[in-house]
Amino acid sequence: MGYPTKMQAIKRGKSFQWFINFPAAIAAAMDFEKSETVEWEIVDKNTLKLKRKVSKGVLRTFLGNRGIR
Repeated sequence: MGYPTKMQAIKRGKSFQWFINFPAAIAAAMDFEKSETVEWEIVDKNTLKLKRKVSKGVLRTFLGNRGIR
């Protein structure tokens, strides 16, 4: 199922940035956490791929082995 999302452009002085907001349903389905680092990969002019820098399984194993939750 797709979730249409509008691109937002914000200009502050000489700076110009684009923003994409994720619907809560996508964030929940992906188990995103606040401040999690992700990486955009350009596949072609119509496709962007979003990847986690560290997979959730690896991160949980890493943190779990140190008693951090």
